[in-house]
Amino acid sequence: MIEKNFKEIIQSIIKKQDLDVIEILDDKKYINEFLIAKKLKLDINQTRNILYRLSNDGLVSFIRKKDKRKGWYTYFWKIETIKFLEFLKEDLSKKIEQLRNQIKSRETKRYYICERCKIEHTEENALLHNFICNECGEVFALMDNSKILRALKKESENLEKKKNIIEKEIEKEKEKLRKKKQKEFKKGKKLQKKRKKNNLKKRKKKGKKKISKKKKPLKKTKIKKVLKKTKKKK
Repeated sequence: MIEKNFKEIIQSIIKKQDLDVIEILDDKKYINEFLIAKKLKLDINQTRNILYRLSNDGLVSFIRKKDKRKGWYTYFWKIETIKFLEFLKEDLSKKIEQLRNQIKSRETKRYYICERCKIEHTEENALLHNFICNECGEVFALMDNSKILRALKKESENLEKKKNIIEKEIEKEKEKLRKKKQKEFKKGKKLQKKRKKNNLKKRKKKGKKKISKKKKPLKKTKIKKVLKKTKKKK
C-alpha cells in the first residue's frame, strides 16, 4: 500500500482512477482482479484497462491462475513499489527541469503584457506587433518578473523537497529488497546443506544394505566338507 504522505505527490502526477487502484494494491501479495473491481465499484473490463495501462509503465505486475472447473484464467495483481517511486521521481525531475528553464528565461529576457486583455508576450513577439495589442489596441506594458520568479522558485523548491522524499523512500525500499534477498540466499544455503546431509545419510544406508546382502565367507570346517564331497564325486 502507498503511504498517506505520498498521496499529495501522487495526485499531482497520475490520474485519480490510477491512484484508486494503486491504493488497493499491495507490494507483497497479489490481489484478485475481481476484488479490485469490486472495491473500485467498476466492471472488470474497466478495471483491467487501468491495470494494463499501469502494467505498460512497469508500475504493476501480475500472475494468472487457471480455474480448473471453469477453464478460464484469473489475474492477480501487485504494485512494483520501487518502479512506481522511480516513475514519480522521473516525473518530478521533468517538472523541476521545466521550472528551471522558465526561471532562466524570466531572469534573462524581458516580457510584455496587455494590461486590458492580460495577454503576455515575449520581447520578440511584442516587437512583431509593434508593442500594440491586436485584440484591443492597448500599448504593451513591461512586465515585472520579480513576483513570477518568486512563485516559480518556490514551486521548484517544493518539488525538490518532494523529490528528496521519494529518493529516500526508494533507498529504503531497495534496502528492504536487499535484506529480503540476503534472507532468501541464507535460507537457500541452509536447504542445500540439509539436502546434502540427507543425501549422505541415504548413501550410507544404501552402502550398509549392500554389504549386508553380500554372502558371508565360508568357515574352514565348511571348506573341508565341500572338498571331501568333490573328491567322492571324482
